[in-house]
Amino acid sequence: MAAPSVPANPALVTRRVVTARDAEGRSVIASDGPSPVNVAVLHPDFVINELWRSDVPADNLAAGEPVSGTDLEPGAGGNVLKIVHLPPDSEYLGAMDPAAAFAELGESGAAAATAHDNSPHPMMHQTNTVDYVIILSGEVHVVLDRQETVVRAGDVVVQRGTNHAWSNRSNAPCVFAAVLNAAQPIAQLS
Repeated sequence: MAAPSVPANPALVTRRVVTARDAEGRSVIASDGPSPVNVAVLHPDFVINELWRSDVPADNLAAGEPVSGTDLEPGAGGNVLKIVHLPPDSEYLGAMDPAAAFAELGESGAAAATAHDNSPHPMMHQTNTVDYVIILSGEVHVVLDRQETVVRAGDVVVQRGTNHAWSNRSNAPCVFAAVLNAAQPIAQLS
């Protein structure tokens, strides 16, 4: 798991409000503040805010902080919520090492990297998850092995364990929310 870091730009840190129950069973705000883990990957404006991790079914009475580091995938049978601030490709792709970038995202990140010389994008990867990705602002190309499409604010991508990359070819950041849910592994293509 990557060590928590603080992005250079505090505006890229997501506020997280968590509810709970008090001793009498009444609803209260348990915490209200910045997401506990904010990792800059490859570039100071490429930030992943790790917001929540849980098993399924979740234990809504469990106390404590479920987020202590970042890993690309959730634990077996669990899910993870992230907010990703993705700068334009032109700001970071030329001077990056994809293997190092995925290694920053923990063991599952290192295992997810699938890019090779003939890949359509250097950040191609495959996870053992089904992901619900909601574009909050900007636009991004969903790059697959044989196709791609552009998605914009308000669009949703259901990414089902396929080999893919996110390519921001615009001149502005793209911000998206992603819920990654553990899924049965699918063999990676070589």
